[in-house]
Amino acid sequence: MNTLKNSVRLTGFLGGDPEVKTFDNNRTLARVSIATNERYRNGQGEWVTDTQWHNLVFWGKQASFAQKSLSKGSEIAVEGKLVNRQYIDKDGVTRYVTEVNVNEILQFNRKPE
Repeated sequence: MNTLKNSVRLTGFLGGDPEVKTFDNNRTLARVSIATNERYRNGQGEWVTDTQWHNLVFWGKQASFAQKSLSKGSEIAVEGKLVNRQYIDKDGVTRYVTEVNVNEILQFNRKPE
């Protein structure tokens, strides 16, 4: 079982434009959320759509690509790994976040002009 690894693949639509930050060492970070949908029939036979939101993180060249090429509503597929982290907010409350650090991205449609 040593071939198992932390790997996530998602296909969905962006919920907003990527938020980009550049750090002092010229490293670039882009964050955006992606919606995935699952359709199924409930116990009464009615169709139900379940939407899940996932936080994506892009670094370096991929962050630059995200900034230039992606916008709200873009359909993409990503592959990456799950990362859980925590931080303390401005009110001193510990917050927990699960994100997908993206390794590969595939864009299905172009950014609208």
